[in-house]
Amino acid sequence: MNSFSILVVSAFMATFSDIIHGDQPVLVDFYADWCGPCQQMAPVLSELKGELNGQAQVIKVDVDKNQKVSQVYQIRTIPTMILFKKGKILWRHSGTATKAQLKSVIAAHQ
Repeated sequence: MNSFSILVVSAFMATFSDIIHGDQPVLVDFYADWCGPCQQMAPVLSELKGELNGQAQVIKVDVDKNQKVSQVYQIRTIPTMILFKKGKILWRHSGTATKAQLKSVIAAHQ
């Protein structure tokens, strides 16, 4: 298990909504365990979370276990990362990304 949240709860949509509507940026990684590029992103996201010092949250959403939220955000390709703040999508990217790219995107939306 990674060192950051993997949200799988019965009231997932309410919990997810609460998280993304906060004042702090939230980077959401939509992934699947069987996805090779998703596995490549796991250590990058873990390092990123450690370096953010609470400036933003990083969470992972398993598309297989959370199909409703995946449908709401039209996740067609994984990994897909979406940066939210106050419930708004500030940035969206499908495919892998470097830690530097992700830090830059988060810094631009503080």
